[in-house]
Amino acid sequence: MKANLNHSLIKQFKGIVGSKGLFTDPADCLPYGYDNSRLQATPAGVLFADEHDQIVAIVQLCHQHHLPLICRGKGTGTTGATVPQQGGVVLSLERMNRVLEVDVNNRLARVQPGVTNRALQQAVGAEGFFWPPDPTSAAVCTIGGNLAYNSAGPRAVKYGTPRENTLGLKAVTGSGETITTGVNTTKGVVGYDLTRLLIGSEGTLAIITEARLKLTPQAQSKRTLQASFRDIHAAARAVSAIMRQPVTPCALEFMDGTALEMVRTFSDLQLDQAVGALLMIEVDGSEQSIDDEAATVAKAADVDGLLEIHTAETQEEIARLWKTRKALSPALRNIAPKKINEDVVVPVSRMPDLIESLHELSKKSGITIVNFGHAGNGNIHVNLLLNPDDPKQLAAGEHCLKSLFELVLKLGGTLSGEHGIGVTKRPFIDQEIDPASLNLMRAIKRQFDPHQILNPGIVFPD
Repeated sequence: MKANLNHSLIKQFKGIVGSKGLFTDPADCLPYGYDNSRLQATPAGVLFADEHDQIVAIVQLCHQHHLPLICRGKGTGTTGATVPQQGGVVLSLERMNRVLEVDVNNRLARVQPGVTNRALQQAVGAEGFFWPPDPTSAAVCTIGGNLAYNSAGPRAVKYGTPRENTLGLKAVTGSGETITTGVNTTKGVVGYDLTRLLIGSEGTLAIITEARLKLTPQAQSKRTLQASFRDIHAAARAVSAIMRQPVTPCALEFMDGTALEMVRTFSDLQLDQAVGALLMIEVDGSEQSIDDEAATVAKAADVDGLLEIHTAETQEEIARLWKTRKALSPALRNIAPKKINEDVVVPVSRMPDLIESLHELSKKSGITIVNFGHAGNGNIHVNLLLNPDDPKQLAAGEHCLKSLFELVLKLGGTLSGEHGIGVTKRPFIDQEIDPASLNLMRAIKRQFDPHQILNPGIVFPD
């Protein structure tokens, strides 16, 4: 049911956030009605909060009137989780963008949810630390969004996801109650772990208003390697070999043959035609050990099918090696501006099976499918290069998605690594999660959000 704002609600919201903290004109609200998916809906209003107490008052009012409340950072999500398809109001946290504390003695930072990932990294980097999660959209995505989706990025292979790098949260439940979860220490086991429950819940349980993040000291040195292989099988063997030995890389990215063809077509990288798969590898550590550790990783990558492996010696070389990877996204945008991007995860050893099956699916459907992603943990970004405005291509794309998800689960994988479920994957979630578990999750949702106002209509299948 679409929910709109009456005069009384508008007056009450203005009393909470002020006249400059509320948009009601559809033209002003429109930019807050879509994310990086193809979905869009205009909210009845957009609220901008500056502090925790305002959010408490907003949630309590929405709870009282059963008004849908959709929480939003910068809108970089890809699954439609922040699109107000049931109307109601969008709560933007972009103005809650302060780094409240950097405590180097205890290796933690306290931040508001609207802080961008890059701003946080700059603030803690000045003290010699970093927060491990580093999504591709780090320049604009917010910490609140990173937590909502458990978005990690390349460094997760060594340093983990937001769940492993968050000590505690302050949040507001769907009934307007304030909760504080977690601890300020790296050890603690008092009560249930609500911190990890909220992280990855896509804003359906509570609105995070503050996060206490675990920081990691910056490594003294880093080495960047590029390894090219005959095919995806050889690259997967290298990934398995790398992950079996003691030196864990801080980034292990891959591109398949179709991705490399895109790069060859739209850039001047002079990639050898024999290269059928590429790994980008980074190793970090101490000055004393970095060369030995990089050599160990390079030796592990030397499997049958390796064509070349090169270690960058200068910053210019590092930029040149990463140029191949960075050229991919512009190439894909040139070909299909409205492409579908799904992230799935399979066991590393099953990556070749998935890629080969996707190549066959591409041939049968006529849809070009490009694969790249985080090889160290089997997190593959599957890109369907189609025009959704073409009914035939859209139908073929929907068939590809259904086949993709069925294949991933058959291979022992999961439907999402870091993009979440939102709306786009909602019809498939019951293929991965059993009915008893889904019922328990729905019960947890009702406990946190009795009137089902927080991001309604996402995650759970109808």
